[in-house]
Amino acid sequence: MGCDFLDPWWLCVVTMNNFQMYHPIMSPGWTLAWTWANKEVIWAMMGAQATNQGDCAKFRYNIPHSCEKNPEIVDLLPNTPYNQQFSNCCKDGILASRGEDPSASVSAFQITVGSAGTTNRTVKLPKKFTLVAPGGGYICSAAKITRPTLFITPDGR
Repeated sequence: MGCDFLDPWWLCVVTMNNFQMYHPIMSPGWTLAWTWANKEVIWAMMGAQATNQGDCAKFRYNIPHSCEKNPEIVDLLPNTPYNQQFSNCCKDGILASRGEDPSASVSAFQITVGSAGTTNRTVKLPKKFTLVAPGGGYICSAAKITRPTLFITPDGR
């Protein structure tokens, strides 16, 4: 999960890789869940959706996508309109194994999080990540803040 903590909202890209060589994730696909550390909400998502909205009664005009303390996220269907898609999304939660098709073994979505901290001191990372998929046996480690990744553009910048 990569996030920008400088705004009053986090803009995060969540990427999942199936590194299993011969174990694809089949239908009904993956479900990713976690527990927020505080009272964070999901304002918007691209490429996935929360299964429940939760109690968003304190918001009167702009209603978040989900106010669940323990959101469960699922992939979107392949025929999702382009304006709701994100790169490597919309496979109905199905991921090929790395050995079968490396390009189809990745899933990603974008999430906008609000009611969160804005500095490394005030940001509290989500905890208790779980990945549920057919066949089971998936384990998630704790989230951690890492140094930003540097990318070099093709023109050397």
